Amino acid sequence: MQSYYIETYGCQMNAHDSEKIAGILDTMGLRAAEKEQADIILFNTCCVREHAEKRVFGNLGALQKLKTEKPNLVVAVCGCMMQQTEVRERLYHRFPFVDLIIGTNALHMLPQLLERVFCGERVLFTQGIDDEIAEDLPTKRAPGVAASVSIMHGCNNFCTYCIVPYVRGRERSRQPERIISEIQALAEQGYSEVLLLGQNVNSYGNNLEDMDFSKLLRMVNDIDGIKRIRFMTSHPKDLSSGLIAAMAGLPKICSHLHLPVQSGSTNILKLMNRGYTREEYLALTRELRLALPNIELTTDIIVGFPGETEADFEETLSIIDEVGFSAAFTFMFSPRTGTAAANLPEQVSQATKKNRLQQLNTLQTLQTRKTNERYLGRVEEVLVDGFDQRTKLLYGKLSCFKTVYFPGAFDMIGSYVGVFIEKTHNSSLLGLLEQKVQ
Repeated sequence: MQSYYIETYGCQMNAHDSEKIAGILDTMGLRAAEKEQADIILFNTCCVREHAEKRVFGNLGALQKLKTEKPNLVVAVCGCMMQQTEVRERLYHRFPFVDLIIGTNALHMLPQLLERVFCGERVLFTQGIDDEIAEDLPTKRAPGVAASVSIMHGCNNFCTYCIVPYVRGRERSRQPERIISEIQALAEQGYSEVLLLGQNVNSYGNNLEDMDFSKLLRMVNDIDGIKRIRFMTSHPKDLSSGLIAAMAGLPKICSHLHLPVQSGSTNILKLMNRGYTREEYLALTRELRLALPNIELTTDIIVGFPGETEADFEETLSIIDEVGFSAAFTFMFSPRTGTAAANLPEQVSQATKKNRLQQLNTLQTLQTRKTNERYLGRVEEVLVDGFDQRTKLLYGKLSCFKTVYFPGAFDMIGSYVGVFIEKTHNSSLLGLLEQKVQ
């Protein structure tokens, strides 16, 4: 075995897990390669939405020919989907050429499990979803100056549409000293922006003594070399006034918050078990804007939840304008086996869901343009992420998470530059280089 290829599905937590998988495989002496050339192909799966499962099964089926041509090829599947017993068993029997199936919480066991596969064994291995967090795993991050750091695992909220608590377990927070040590090491390596990850970062520290998320943010803010701090995801019911005050008082916190509303209807929010009302969410966003006038809010919205009436949907449309989201990740409700919502009455038809999603996206596109226009004529600091081959322009992000494209030199990638915002384009901004900041 000399090389590997990782295909990642799902959220940023999964992407960060793939960085750990790559770190483990590198430590074993393997190198990354293209899929067709790799000796190990590993799918890191997601089960939050039905289409992700279909994609995984379809892409696995397409590997059968390659496995026939390369009998020594190792095919492995890991991630959230493999914590679902029914799906795991179906995959195991449907794709006998899959050599290794491993659960989310067993990544630290990957070297030992691969050794068994190399010896000719077919391995299916999962661990309990509430097991302790494995620390000090090697992590292979993409080059640049922005890095993700997991601060907790699992979720206690049990939203009726969500499978996450059943596949990632209950909330377990990492010890703050472990997190700080990891971020200090990243700063020493040249990373200056850090993204703190958790299913609900606002409840960080609930299982620790004398610790909460605002305290952790203050500790990260004090680390030399870190210039920007982001975090996601925030649950509205746990976004306290104390946390908002901490955000307003810490200079390194980015002027962006991802705050999933999921629906604008109190009726639907109750059916979703979200723990807040429409009015409480709106009051929260007003408090945020008073404390942080320049903050940009992004969100997640589900349309077609069981029982959603036209009146409920109209309330979701109206909350787009009332809050003024700068972007929204929008989805049609997808019933997940094992969740309460899968068995709710009054399931909404696919045609209605598609129509509502289209209406929602059209409205949000207009709202995004509106928020973009606020930046016209301003010079903003951009962290340069890379070069876009299609437009032949550099691109990067403002503190508020908006993407800016502008002409510039390759050596600017990874640096902070001042950019004059001259135009808007759909969901992004276009500008001209003013100055190199760092």
